Amino acid sequence: MARTNLFVRDGVMKSWLILSGFIICDIPKISSRKPDTHKGDYGRVLVLAGSIGMTGAACLCSTASLRAGAGIVTLGIPESLYGIVASQLTCVMTRPLPETQVKTLSDLGRQDILDFSQRFDVIAIGPGLSQYPETKRLVLWLLQSLDIPIVLDADGINALADSPKILDQIKRHIILTPHPGEMARLVGVSTIEVQSRRLEISRMFVKGRRNVTLVLKGYRTIVMNEEQFYLNETGNPGMATAGVGDVLTGIIAALSGQQYTPFKAAQLGVYLHGLAGDLAAQEVGQISLIATDILDSLPKAFLACEEGL
Repeated sequence: MARTNLFVRDGVMKSWLILSGFIICDIPKISSRKPDTHKGDYGRVLVLAGSIGMTGAACLCSTASLRAGAGIVTLGIPESLYGIVASQLTCVMTRPLPETQVKTLSDLGRQDILDFSQRFDVIAIGPGLSQYPETKRLVLWLLQSLDIPIVLDADGINALADSPKILDQIKRHIILTPHPGEMARLVGVSTIEVQSRRLEISRMFVKGRRNVTLVLKGYRTIVMNEEQFYLNETGNPGMATAGVGDVLTGIIAALSGQQYTPFKAAQLGVYLHGLAGDLAAQEVGQISLIATDILDSLPKAFLACEEGL
């Protein structure tokens, strides 16, 4: 790859990371596809997302998973919102689920979701779920009960912030994708402190948590687990707009379902997401950039990576 981890160019930071025991990682190559394959070979992704007024987040995340190569994507959505998302999603399957009185996912659907999840390779939880108390209880129960890898974002992270010790009860690997405000709630500090100590706070968060990969979003997004580290250099200020994080969640979930390790799925996902944003900005500019522009540019980003640009 032509692009290189920025920390590699910074001798002081590189030395600090090496002394701290981190492996500084290059972008993984995109896996080629064999002729004799079928959709089941490329990952089955379940997305739990959406609430009243937030169906866009669910659609963006699900569509991004398909654009990132997932073979099958199913969106679990509050049942009364089924018609809205079904009319928007041509290639994504939908699963109506029990809902609360305010049209968010209900705790009554916990066993249905748990049983249904056994058909999938990875589950993405969070985009547009809301912070309704019953929905947060559902998320916390699922985090302790699911037996497949998890990508947790947005309101899924906000639910976890109420009970962060649940991270130690996750059965498989979890990738968390907080923005600075969500990270602040997770660790109990201010957003300003997170931004001023991004590397240090990320390191403290993953320490001792072998089943956790952290993606701390923002300028030069950090991807980190206990042993590996990557600082992203793709992306631009035009990506500071609603829905962009939902696209990233879908991309990472898709790559996770395609047998990339959790760290590599997060690392490659962040890189491709930012690259798609850069390509989109070349077409529409940074000011007019919206999340669907990134979706539209994602195929070009994959092609650029495959060609080694």
